[in-house]
Amino acid sequence: MADWEVVIGLEIHAQLATRTKIFSGSATAYGAPPNTQASLVDLAYPGVLPVLNAEAVRMAVKFGLAIGAAVAPRSVFARKNYFYPDLPKGYQISQFEHPVVQRGTLTIMLDDGVTKTIGVTRAHLEEDAGKSLHEGLANASGIDLNRAGTPLLEIVSEPDMRSAKEAVAYMKKIHTLVRYLEICDGNMQEGSFRCDANVSVRPRGQEKFGTRAEIKNLNSFRFVEKAIHFEVARQVELIESGGKVIQETRLYDSDKDETRSMRSKEEANDYRYFPDPDLLPLEIGAAFIETVRATLPELPDEKAARFAAELGLSVYDAGVLSASRELGAYFEAVVAELGAPHAKLAANWVMGELSSALNRDNLEITASRVSPSALSGMLERIVDATISGKIAKDVFEAMWSDGRAADDIIEAQGLKQITDAGAIEGVIDSVIAANPKQLADYRAGKDKLFGFFVGQVMKATGGKANPAQLNDLLKAKLGAAS
Repeated sequence: MADWEVVIGLEIHAQLATRTKIFSGSATAYGAPPNTQASLVDLAYPGVLPVLNAEAVRMAVKFGLAIGAAVAPRSVFARKNYFYPDLPKGYQISQFEHPVVQRGTLTIMLDDGVTKTIGVTRAHLEEDAGKSLHEGLANASGIDLNRAGTPLLEIVSEPDMRSAKEAVAYMKKIHTLVRYLEICDGNMQEGSFRCDANVSVRPRGQEKFGTRAEIKNLNSFRFVEKAIHFEVARQVELIESGGKVIQETRLYDSDKDETRSMRSKEEANDYRYFPDPDLLPLEIGAAFIETVRATLPELPDEKAARFAAELGLSVYDAGVLSASRELGAYFEAVVAELGAPHAKLAANWVMGELSSALNRDNLEITASRVSPSALSGMLERIVDATISGKIAKDVFEAMWSDGRAADDIIEAQGLKQITDAGAIEGVIDSVIAANPKQLADYRAGKDKLFGFFVGQVMKATGGKANPAQLNDLLKAKLGAAS
């Protein structure tokens, strides 16, 4: 692969979180029985006319402003003509030459901390198609048109990504952004957020792009990465063996971890785009744009920068804690009670024990069994040395299991740290007296045995000795003994 460069562009389809469809009043709720949310407009009955959903327009403009893009004062809806059983009209209403959002950018951060700016060519409004159903139908396929007409924002990147990791980082950033903006729920299992990946390879140093293949309908970050890895290897092997990559649409089979040909790739002229005569051009005035701008929340990059500047968090920690609007809100609620000087302690626990418990029980942060106030209350006991960080982990697990407050658990289980210097010294004296050989070895220069003595004291005190006091007193005692 050292001789080859990968070129990737993504087309992300975000289902807009409107209550009704883009051109009809039908509901968009997920999971309804087949064909119960399809009106005559969705079914393409003769004589019916589409009416544009203003909320979908507002959401598209909101996204455009968030990525610093130009919002077109005049955009046009077009008919994209193709035949498929779940497309009742025989065409899809989309935007082609004149999209509503044009030329934006998004900055991603990779695992090594390197940042890269990815161009966003356009974002346009369109309607979704229906869905073909095959399971449980012998020698037949069913058509569910509940999804037909659901509003989509198709977000098309420039071919600026050069690895699968960059593509995943970009997709995650878009996913975070649309959820921050509350224009898409981002539910990939339900198909609310999915992407097509355009992948090609070229000899390193060559400016001309290679022939690309489009991998359709990838609905998880892991599948995006695995599909790109397979497709890159396939194209390189094909070229190096004397073959040629053909422009085509491919599907990713997650069971076999491979892509396979679906159909030859269509060009724009294959779809015979033309302006939809049933829809007027979409005109967006400056006043509307400014009204939408006023609703923008603090965006992820802005929140991360504030966490770093005001709370002293590392760039990495700030990025993790701002990765979702809900996680950022939880963290800030903890810090509000605990105090900004202890923000790093709060960050460590939110990213550590709390996130582990959420992942283990497959819960979102909004369903956490430990509230921000409860976590803050427990962390206060670490700050005031009532419990150690190690004991705090046991307290947290008890809080997670039964919902009790940290103070109640500490009191009931007798978990308070021993901070009485005399009591700790007494245990140290006993441990030293019981281990003369280790003492002799320590005095002979085996400094690593210090950890042995710490462990013995902790064992004798049930882990309750204050670690900082223990270290200081033990050093003094061992030094005096030598």
